[in-house]
Amino acid sequence: MSRTVPTELSGCAEKLIRGRHATRAFRPEPVPEDTMRRIFSLAGTAPSNSNAQPWRVEVVSGAARQRLAGALQTAHAEGRTSVDFPYSEKMYAQVHQTRRAAFGAELYGALGIGPDDHTARAAYDSQSLGFYGAPHAAFLFVHGDGEARLAADAGAYLQTLLLAMTAYGVDSCPQGLLSFYADTVRTELRVTGGKLLVGISFGYADEAAPVNQVRTERAPLESTTAFHD
Repeated sequence: MSRTVPTELSGCAEKLIRGRHATRAFRPEPVPEDTMRRIFSLAGTAPSNSNAQPWRVEVVSGAARQRLAGALQTAHAEGRTSVDFPYSEKMYAQVHQTRRAAFGAELYGALGIGPDDHTARAAYDSQSLGFYGAPHAAFLFVHGDGEARLAADAGAYLQTLLLAMTAYGVDSCPQGLLSFYADTVRTELRVTGGKLLVGISFGYADEAAPVNQVRTERAPLESTTAFHD
């Protein structure tokens, strides 16, 4: 078996990729505008099929962020969901459900919320629509009629964005729940066209928050990847 030969960037890549994690409690201070522009410019170098770049990103800060958070929480309280990409618990196989359950137990345990405390869980969901206190949020819209075929392009952009944030010392959390209120986001931001895939809250982590001590494990390589000779 050949020995691994690290390149100049191997160590940096290991630190960057393994160091990225979801943050669910933020400090209020904003990310400098120049830093944000560098991050989103870097994210835009993500690969896409035939360089189509079928994404559009809406970033909110300041007063716009405050208004949107309020509108999202109101829509949530009134049950006004509007999902561009259908979601169902049944879309996960049993092995994936097991991983999700383990994560949920760890997350809510860190928050001091019991497994049967549905009221507290619902309250936390509502709170999360305030972007976990993050001063900024980005909304990833996918353009085109390819539906699932565009998933590779959107996924490549999203991961590139998250890693660019990590590289610049900015913490983040992709939030599927934010996409459950796509019409609310469109109305508040006057967005036309595209389908909302995910929202990303970002800023600087509140390191003292217990929820930010949660670190998820990953499945062993052998259980997710096969090498064919």
